[in-house]
Amino acid sequence: MTLPLDDLAKKSPGDGEINWITASFMILFHVGALAALFFFSWKALFVAVFLYWVSGGLGIGMGYHRLLTHRGYKTPKWVEYFLTVCATLALEGGPIFWVATHRIHHQYSDKEGDPHSPIDGKWWAHMGWILVGKSMHHDTSTLARYVPDLAKDRFHIRLTKYHYVPMIILAAVLYAIGGYRFVLWGIFLRTVFGLHATWLVNSATHSWGSRRFSTRDLSTNSWWVALFSWGEGWHNNHHAHPTSSRHGLAWYEVDCNWYGIRALQKLGLAWDVYCAKLPRLKAAGAELPLEGASPRNTETDMVSV
Repeated sequence: MTLPLDDLAKKSPGDGEINWITASFMILFHVGALAALFFFSWKALFVAVFLYWVSGGLGIGMGYHRLLTHRGYKTPKWVEYFLTVCATLALEGGPIFWVATHRIHHQYSDKEGDPHSPIDGKWWAHMGWILVGKSMHHDTSTLARYVPDLAKDRFHIRLTKYHYVPMIILAAVLYAIGGYRFVLWGIFLRTVFGLHATWLVNSATHSWGSRRFSTRDLSTNSWWVALFSWGEGWHNNHHAHPTSSRHGLAWYEVDCNWYGIRALQKLGLAWDVYCAKLPRLKAAGAELPLEGASPRNTETDMVSV
């Protein structure tokens, strides 16, 4: 499988150089998002909200993050592929690059080597990191080291190479059924809002919020980021127990992505669902674990539900 990975590795800007392709698309989409505000319709708003959940909830949260990156649960391959395609609609790159970047983030969280830590500046953590340097485009050796599981799957390799195709198809469908309003709201405004929601997990939840667990990084829990990101804002919980499919550990911590995973499980489409249980953590005196522990192997704080 080395050859396909070599095919993914493209020449990227050097450190400190602007990635003009990424920057151009970011400018274009932000301009389109602003334009959408002048062409409002209730139908277009509904389409945008629905696609925001499909791309950010089903795709990024349940797919790229909790399934592909951390393997917090298992699904049939067709469900995995469906969630992955949904994630490409968020304009956050293909699965191999996204997963590699996030696994690197966990290994070096808020230390040298972290792709997007606020210790390098809050603007950098939020958006600057994708505009300068390699961003999410890693060399072949890095990909082979951090995503050996996905590197064996031709679907993920091919979708990573052509991750923009589902978005183009969606734009064409939206234009056919709703004209330019559906495109402005369902593609441009929805995508920009979703991007900033994801970036807030990188910036805001490593800067402000509460800390239930004493991890070796700056991760925090933020209720308002969780609302924007379908549950990804319970970031301190997540860094303490990375393989847990559930991030909102308390009953009042709304975690829509977890509810989606549970729904898949009820339908028989998800199994080996790993979940950190807050009462078990407290009973075991494990409220303050350190990042790097192996929670999946600790029966007192992680169970398969």
